[in-house]
Amino acid sequence: MSTQSMIADEFKIKFEAPKDWECQDGHVVKHKPYKKYLRTDIKAIFESKGIVDPYLRQREIVAQVYPFKINQHIIDMIDWDHYHFDPLFQLTFPQPDMLLPDELLRIEKMINDNCSRDEIAHAISDLRSDKNPAPANQASNRPIILEEDHSYECEGLQHKYTKTCLMFHRNAQTCHAYCTYCFRFNQFVGKDKFLEQDTDNLHKYLRQHQEISDVLITGGDPGTMKSDVFRSILEPLSEPDYSHIKNIRMGTKALTYHPYRFLTDPDADGLIDCFQEFISKGKHISIMAHFSHFNEITRPTIEAVKRLRSIGCNIRTQAPLMRYINDNPLVWSTMWERQVQYGMIPYYMFIARDTGPQCYFEVPLAKALYIYSEARKKMSGLSHTARGPSMSCGPGKVCVLGKERVAGEDVFILKFLQGRLDSWCDRVFFAKYDEKATWLDQLKPAFGEKEFFFETEYRDYLNTKKKMVEECHT
Repeated sequence: MSTQSMIADEFKIKFEAPKDWECQDGHVVKHKPYKKYLRTDIKAIFESKGIVDPYLRQREIVAQVYPFKINQHIIDMIDWDHYHFDPLFQLTFPQPDMLLPDELLRIEKMINDNCSRDEIAHAISDLRSDKNPAPANQASNRPIILEEDHSYECEGLQHKYTKTCLMFHRNAQTCHAYCTYCFRFNQFVGKDKFLEQDTDNLHKYLRQHQEISDVLITGGDPGTMKSDVFRSILEPLSEPDYSHIKNIRMGTKALTYHPYRFLTDPDADGLIDCFQEFISKGKHISIMAHFSHFNEITRPTIEAVKRLRSIGCNIRTQAPLMRYINDNPLVWSTMWERQVQYGMIPYYMFIARDTGPQCYFEVPLAKALYIYSEARKKMSGLSHTARGPSMSCGPGKVCVLGKERVAGEDVFILKFLQGRLDSWCDRVFFAKYDEKATWLDQLKPAFGEKEFFFETEYRDYLNTKKKMVEECHT
């Protein structure tokens, strides 16, 4: 038998055919093979729905700047009779106003003038660079591994908060679909990479840092990784050297974008077995599930949630507040109540980051606070677990607690939910009320203060970290 035949036979032995999922009530979730569509498929998608989209050309241009990928499961969830206003269409399809008018015209003119592909690609790359990719000084979160003969910076790890280390595995550099508001747009086109080739640096760094209790596996989306990759990460963490590691978090949108990953995909059982074995050894797995709208809570998603919970996983939900998608209190209250109904735990409402197409999606902090507060009023206490509205900015996670009048001045009350320095956590501070502000750097300190309390320490931290990185490269 030839070597090629032996490899083929081995593959057949390992491969498990996809299967349907039978629910406890007898309902059957039919397997839906994963099929992706890219920028060049946008026109064909509209044509398949009998739609002549007046903004097709603009959408195709925007999709050259912000990567576009969708799959059949999402296409089937969109209300194509009213697609302009459908939240899932806004969530996944490029919108003309995601670029400023002059930016759109600049690229369109280059195409009309028959500029070369290289010229257009260069202009698009410059445009992306102007959109603050990798916001919140993410590069400064890369940790340094100390060795006797040399020290080096880890490209695919981040250690911003004392107790939590993030890992960006090379097999999690994509997603089942791309959100239009995604702040990792440059990462998907091979720039500003946060990528670990294997697990060696992760395990080495965790051994050196006993203060870490949580590992957040992120990307991209680790839901795209196979179970053997998860095993290479998780199995060593069950050993005594890693007794300080208590919790594994998986940041994913697979529960809504491709729930079949946990039900009917060929590797679904392998992934569930991997998680179950890890949990049986006294560890915890929390699925940090991204839900942007209650329309994403479909029957396959509900069944995937049930299966994960049945083996001991918790599902904590989070999403950013985005104009045209979920900027309404009823959307959030409905979504959070349904999540609680199916055993999920609402965790965070985030603010649109200061990056990418923020100009299209951003919601003023004052309105975000109103939406969050009004949503809470519509729900029982069980659904009040979500924190927010929160900005994931350079200094930490800053929550807008409220608006009050103090000492004759209208102010935002702000609070650090997490801080780059531990001493900042839970610190409350005040900013002048600004009904148009959408991000922390647009706010000014209240009561005549020149700076917020953390700014000097934050600058010192960044300068110190810069010097440490420079020493690693010398």
